[in-house]
Amino acid sequence: MIEVTIKNNPFQFNTAPPCFSPRYIDKGTLFMLSLADFKETGKVLDLGCGYGVVGITAAKSTDPHNVYMTDIDDIPLRLAAENAALNGVGGVHIIKSDAFDNLHETGFDIILSNPPYHTDFSLAKRFIEKGFNRLKMGGRFYMVVKREEWYKRKFIAIFGGVQIFRQEGYSVFVAEKRSVSYNTLV
Repeated sequence: MIEVTIKNNPFQFNTAPPCFSPRYIDKGTLFMLSLADFKETGKVLDLGCGYGVVGITAAKSTDPHNVYMTDIDDIPLRLAAENAALNGVGGVHIIKSDAFDNLHETGFDIILSNPPYHTDFSLAKRFIEKGFNRLKMGGRFYMVVKREEWYKRKFIAIFGGVQIFRQEGYSVFVAEKRSVSYNTLV
């Protein structure tokens, strides 16, 4: 059990070794959450939710029914559901999905992701490109990264620009959707 305060809210999270960062909340995730500005009526997607830290934190600031959490693995999804109930945000939507494959919602105000670093860039590419299409105009995409250069080029190609925030070896990219389409030639 992890006990932590995030955005002035106390949380408890059950976790297990197959999950990412099972002993403590990842510093990159905490940094990303410190930058995110959740609105009371905002629609939020936690893409690759793990045991639910990001989505559950968002659900404390907005209507839990407006929060969607996806992951491909059963164990993290089960833990995310347990943790949502444990933290009083049982209305969140928890969906088993490989990226956006089983998620049909659009019009997100915020999409947040801390993708696995050990994979090639194909997963991050899908997250960024498909995430752009799921955001509403003015919506923001937050992503924790370790290797900046590829991500910087990709975010600029898709969103037209990106803000980069750095702390303790982590970078959080924040991009805003300002047009209906992106440059697919890059």
